[in-house]
Amino acid sequence: MRNNSSKKGTKTSAFGSPGRINHDSTPFYKSRLYEGLQKEEQIKYIENPILPEFLDRIFCKTSENMEELPDNSVHLMITSPPYNVGKEYDENLTLEEYREFLKSIWKEIKRVLVPGGRACINIANLGRKPYIPIHAFIIEDMLNLGFLMRGEIIWNKASSGSPSTAWGSWLSAINPTLRDIHEYILIFSKGKFSRQNPYNRKSTISKGEFLEFTKSVWTFPAEIATKVGHPAPFPVELPYRLIQLYTFEGEFVLDPFMGSGQTAIAAIKTRRHYIGYEINEEYVKIAEKRIKDFYLTFNAPKLFKFEEEKKL
Repeated sequence: MRNNSSKKGTKTSAFGSPGRINHDSTPFYKSRLYEGLQKEEQIKYIENPILPEFLDRIFCKTSENMEELPDNSVHLMITSPPYNVGKEYDENLTLEEYREFLKSIWKEIKRVLVPGGRACINIANLGRKPYIPIHAFIIEDMLNLGFLMRGEIIWNKASSGSPSTAWGSWLSAINPTLRDIHEYILIFSKGKFSRQNPYNRKSTISKGEFLEFTKSVWTFPAEIATKVGHPAPFPVELPYRLIQLYTFEGEFVLDPFMGSGQTAIAAIKTRRHYIGYEINEEYVKIAEKRIKDFYLTFNAPKLFKFEEEKKL
């Protein structure tokens, strides 16, 4: 007689669980460890349309007021905010002023995301005397705004061509300094962890991509700033992975700090619509040229209109 015990689901135990077959983690999430933490909301899924004239555009303005976007209209937000460290596009803000500025953007992000929509923030920490854990402050602020945290990805940049040599006291315990070869990608949801797909849109992620992109450590090189024309670009690979993992074909991807257009190019590559905001007119021009060049070089198809898709 065949033993069917392997088909039974696993449960969280005092000693952990080696498997994850139909795993029942209810005892864990009902433990006191989770008391007082942000819970999922019982909210109805709403998806409001964005006017066609606002799709696949970069607006040269601050994203503190994204009046072009209705409530509950964007499926995914991906961005890397300015670092406030004296780059040409930064302002010289105190840490508290910087956090308040970012919070004004995060509030708008929460407004425009659909229920269950995801917000992905790429950030590096700063300094050494003392070290400033920017990622920890962003997590705190996002949780205080009511976002649910899904996890964090460590972007390992060790394969990049120019690793830091700021190692402090060479071969001495006087003051050795850690050399950052990583950045964070913080993942949040609005209201719920799961997201509905009422229009039965197509998932475009492959099995191999899914297995790789669901790992919590990603390894690929950083982008060369002089090549892109922006002082702090992330590579197209970064938004590409997030778009494949967290959206369906034809959906809306927002970048409130669009910079040189990396998120837009990844959206086009995956047949999603993009909406971007960027206050620097020169960067808007660079992004628009790069987007145009991407269409021409890779013969990327112009996306169908979203309203037409919804009628299919």
